[in-house]
Amino acid sequence: MILAGDIGGTSTRLAAFDETKPNLVAECIEIYKSSDHETLEGMISLFLKTHKIKVTAVCIGFAGPVKKGRAVGTNLHWVISASDLAANLDLRHASIINDLEANAYGIEVLSSDDFYTLNVGERDDQGNAGLISAGTGLGEAGLAFNGERLMPFATEGGHCDFAPKTEIEIELLQYLKKRYKTVSWERVVSGMGLVNIYCFLRDTGRGTDSPELDAEIMAGGGAAISQAALQGKSKLCEMTLAMFISLYGAEAGNLALKLLATGGMYLGGGIAPKIIERLKTPLFFDAFVSKGRFETLLRAVPVQVILNDQTALLGAARYASLNIGAGQKVAGRV
Repeated sequence: MILAGDIGGTSTRLAAFDETKPNLVAECIEIYKSSDHETLEGMISLFLKTHKIKVTAVCIGFAGPVKKGRAVGTNLHWVISASDLAANLDLRHASIINDLEANAYGIEVLSSDDFYTLNVGERDDQGNAGLISAGTGLGEAGLAFNGERLMPFATEGGHCDFAPKTEIEIELLQYLKKRYKTVSWERVVSGMGLVNIYCFLRDTGRGTDSPELDAEIMAGGGAAISQAALQGKSKLCEMTLAMFISLYGAEAGNLALKLLATGGMYLGGGIAPKIIERLKTPLFFDAFVSKGRFETLLRAVPVQVILNDQTALLGAARYASLNIGAGQKVAGRV
């Protein structure tokens, strides 16, 4: 069995895959609250004890930079290493990769039903592709075409400096600079970003909620804001979500240009599938293509939302199977 993991700042998913089967299908899966566990090793021990399985390889997708098989979390203060995992589990094959890299590996094994298309575009079969995922944080990854296939690679692009374009976005930056030493894209395009935008609009007099609703929203964070906006419960939340979507589109377009992602852009993470009805409006795509002389190029880029919340697990399992030679091919076209 391959043990695959998807570790995020909020939750961690662990699953077991039978590498002898032709298709990657989770035999068992568990979702844990990350902050409830002091170490990954303890969580894995609980999983293995619950399901009583023998593991031959492990691959963990981790939300943070990975260097030489060692990772330090960005929004989760864990330190994990592939060598420690291999030793603790008595394995020859143990890997740690960035969580967005795991997602990128998972795209290859998804079906057409696992995507919602925002822009059909004109896919370039020899072009690069990109992945941007807003959730607890903001992850970004690339898939580089090497002449034969797409090869996923990790980035930490979500931590690049936020670059406002409009007057209100400039005001948002100035507001956030009072809170943060560095204002990155993650501070505005993520769950925390929704809260930051909400507080900015509220504190600068652009909208108000009742004290009861405001308290409910601040306790519930980004999820509560998007839910209140979608349900029409709060004009302030609707303004927040609209600004968030425009900023999401702008940074997705930035990434598409940096990667020259003529092979497609993918939106992963937990937020996009929940707000598809608003992503379908012009707000997202107008911001995506608003890049001056390169608007025509970006209008031809296919843009799809990933609907399958197990994509990172599938990708981690696929990466492990490649390492142990289980017959899964390295990414072809996605």
